[in-house]
Amino acid sequence: MEVVIVPSAEDGGRLVGGAIADLLTGNPAAVLGLATGSTPLPLYDDLVRRHTEDGLSFAKATGFALDEYVGLPDNHPESYRAVIKREIADRVDFQPSSVHGPDGWSSDIKAASIAYDDAIAAAGGIDLQILGVGTDGHIGFNEPISSLASPTRIKTLTDQTREDNARFFDDDLSQVPTHVLTQGVGTILRARHLVLLAWGANKAEAIRATVEGPVTSMIPSTALQLHPHATIVCDEAAASELANAAHYKWTYEHKPAWQGL
Repeated sequence: MEVVIVPSAEDGGRLVGGAIADLLTGNPAAVLGLATGSTPLPLYDDLVRRHTEDGLSFAKATGFALDEYVGLPDNHPESYRAVIKREIADRVDFQPSSVHGPDGWSSDIKAASIAYDDAIAAAGGIDLQILGVGTDGHIGFNEPISSLASPTRIKTLTDQTREDNARFFDDDLSQVPTHVLTQGVGTILRARHLVLLAWGANKAEAIRATVEGPVTSMIPSTALQLHPHATIVCDEAAASELANAAHYKWTYEHKPAWQGL
């Protein structure tokens, strides 16, 4: 695991945007794992800038979303299908059929879960997976006590997660769905590179536990410690509880340039 502490979310977005640009330059048909929420927005803004100003192309790339609400109308603006379309897919040149999400509207959620993992495998697996982290350490929507080997499946959201997400639903908790279809921790760990983003002091305890705590299903993000290529990119506020922040800064500043992110 590598921890990169940056001055701001915008700096983090530029750093990870550069890594994705390098990936697509070397492999235009790369498979990207796309996250939703407010955390990846600085990254998506940077990718749009690179597309507009530098000609970075997503035309041959494929995208897979982490999760989808179950029970929202299929045209709801806060469905993750709509969010991914609005925040990144329609702002660059992804082909419309190349960005996929779990089918939270299926009449057979179990079959839809299996089909989603099969689709990721058929695409060759995810090259770089973007992740956020919840205040309780959830990744995707794998809430505490999720199996660290779990596949894509339906999950019940905790009250804390629903409260955190109420800001997207006019601060009305009653509008926030209770269930989601999410890539499992095991599914996430199969990606070749995991990049977890975190901004703000409210994520500091989750980042401390993710990086320096024991691996436990009670904090699903700690599973990143088991991955051969996991990168944590966080701002100073999110890094404020890390006991070894100075060590992480020194090792990042002195790594060989050819290693990249």
